[in-house]
Amino acid sequence: MSVEHRNGGSSTVVMEEPIELQPAMLKQDRPIISPKQITTNGGRSLDDGENTQDRNESLPSPTTASAEQPETWNNPRINLYRFPAVLWAFAVMGMNDAAYGAVIPYLEEYYQLSYTIISLIFLSPFVGYTLAAVINNAVHMKFGQRGVAFVGPVCHLIAYIIIAVHPPYPVLIIAYMLAGLGNGIEDSGWNAWVGAMSSANELLGILHGVYGAGAVVAPLIATSMIASAGLPWYYWYYVMIGAAALELATSFAAFYKADATAFRLANPRTSDAAGSRLREAIARLPAARTTWLAALFLLGYVGAEVALGGWIVVFMMDVRKGAPFASGMVATGFWLGITVGRVILGFVTPRIGERLSIIIYLPISAGLQLLFWLVPQFYVSAVAVSLQGFFLGPLFPAAVVVMTRLLPKHLHVSAIGFAAAFGGSGGAIFPFAVGALAQAKGVQVLQPIILALLVFILLLWLGLPRANKKRE
Repeated sequence: MSVEHRNGGSSTVVMEEPIELQPAMLKQDRPIISPKQITTNGGRSLDDGENTQDRNESLPSPTTASAEQPETWNNPRINLYRFPAVLWAFAVMGMNDAAYGAVIPYLEEYYQLSYTIISLIFLSPFVGYTLAAVINNAVHMKFGQRGVAFVGPVCHLIAYIIIAVHPPYPVLIIAYMLAGLGNGIEDSGWNAWVGAMSSANELLGILHGVYGAGAVVAPLIATSMIASAGLPWYYWYYVMIGAAALELATSFAAFYKADATAFRLANPRTSDAAGSRLREAIARLPAARTTWLAALFLLGYVGAEVALGGWIVVFMMDVRKGAPFASGMVATGFWLGITVGRVILGFVTPRIGERLSIIIYLPISAGLQLLFWLVPQFYVSAVAVSLQGFFLGPLFPAAVVVMTRLLPKHLHVSAIGFAAAFGGSGGAIFPFAVGALAQAKGVQVLQPIILALLVFILLLWLGLPRANKKRE
């Protein structure tokens, strides 16, 4: 190659040695290798329990994610149908979780059970959430998001049909386990999907705000049906059957084409690790640190949220001596606070940063909890718990956004799914613990437990690595 430089009337020609260019190996030139021929360094076949299409042996190490544009709620166009379907799924999940608080006083009377035994309806979804944490990644790898859109609503529908026929109490417990599995699968899948979108804070705020809206509507309608209209408690689950049937139709139709192949293409591996993505997320540093801290944070947060929302009606009736309908409306106020907080603070949080925001919100929530606990006035308690819901609202969405920034894209579904499902089990463990302690000490044990959980999750939040605001 020659480079010619001209200066006035003279020219200088510099001759350089030719450089031989080696042709790059084209993708189609690579030899076709049978899955059985591909092995790891240890000699184990890579298709042993794993789909070989999830492997990355052709990628150099280390590999970085491509700088592709994240999805939005309306791009690609199919998201115009998918995002509303996911919103409805979260509304059903909110209705499911908030209904416990409204029906538990009537379950106690109907089945003639103690606080400890009736609290098993809180503990039973733990089994479902734990199973969801384990199988979430496998559902995505084998069936894609279509699997989530089918399994979650079907679990809801079957569970509500069983509960509506008011079976013996042990069967009721099994039905609530199934409902927990439905919640766990959808919580895992849809949080990871929306959390990876552009403007994730705002969209997750709306998503969880709709969850809160469902949680507002549920005790309002259930209390009106049971306390005002005098209907049996299980009539509420006829409403839930209709909601779950609509959820199944909308979710499955919207995500029908989102099969396993589409999921793997959208979420290729971006590391040289082999094996299960879930194992990489929970057992290999540095990803494991983020995954477990976030999972424990969500465990404490969801536990505080559901324990407070689930036992607030009983607390207001037994300790604050409120009327049944007025006490039910306090639960509505709490969930309304969560809904409004998620939507409004969802736009505030990204502007001041997720880390700082939660450091501000949690002490305010703890202060309101102290006010709720130490001032024995019905109306003061009602206002304090509603404001507490407002500041607790954005915690879950903020944790999901931080995980998307700290973890590589190929681990988002595995890690966020595990953390969301593991965290959801807190909504089973801690309400049950409150009920068990309430049997011996009275339902006023609710207050110190909630306060301790808020302090615990603040310490966990401070332990998370600092997130880089630059997205993958």
